[in-house]
Amino acid sequence: MKKIITILLAVSLLVCAFAGCGAGKTDENSKVWKVATDTVFKPFEYTDASGNFVGIDVDILAAVAEDQGFKYELNSLGWDASIAACQAGQADAMIAGASITAERKNSGWIFSEGYYTATQCMAVAKDANIASFEDLKGKTVAAKTGTQGATYAESLKEQYGFEISYLEDSPTMYQTVLGGQAVACFEDTPIMAASIKDGDLALKIVEGSENEGSPYGLAIFDAKNQEFVDMFNKGLANIKANGKYDEIIAKYLG
Repeated sequence: MKKIITILLAVSLLVCAFAGCGAGKTDENSKVWKVATDTVFKPFEYTDASGNFVGIDVDILAAVAEDQGFKYELNSLGWDASIAACQAGQADAMIAGASITAERKNSGWIFSEGYYTATQCMAVAKDANIASFEDLKGKTVAAKTGTQGATYAESLKEQYGFEISYLEDSPTMYQTVLGGQAVACFEDTPIMAASIKDGDLALKIVEGSENEGSPYGLAIFDAKNQEFVDMFNKGLANIKANGKYDEIIAKYLG
């Protein structure tokens, strides 16, 4: 009888093992979070001279993951595609210099705590005679679709009488101004400054064109992924406390 009980117990344990009994913690630890990001949003995400995908967002996510012990897969999809992937459930979250705004929250975005506050500004060709928004009347400016730069331009459009040409990425937007198809472009200030400097672009930021700005946050579009936001917030607080966050910012912005 004892032998039969022993055999039954052994079989039960094997079935339980294959069925994943008691493996909840292991499953949780083995989850790989799918995170989407932009392709070119220097210095927050971009490809360096060695072909590596780097940037402030990239390094912050890596530091937070190490601190919190979670696994993730970062996919460079582009701004619009990142949003679409999250909304379709093909990605769990996105980190792409996404400004935390009431409008986005009201439309279903769920944000982490802010990890960097950025303003938006206007840039023009170096030799342009545009010194203020008043000089834009009757002209066309460029903005990247769905960004705070575009929102900023839209907020000024009626008052200053200009048109907006929407583009898919920052490099194309800059070339539109350099090529004369638009007289100015609107973009997040740190991205604009880094792009002009590192790309040696013949552009200049118009003094006094910055707005008040807003913080960037990691975003999800489904409340079931709130666990990821919670881990990100805890990790962000920790890397700010231990100095890692400041190291990352100094690495890219000085």
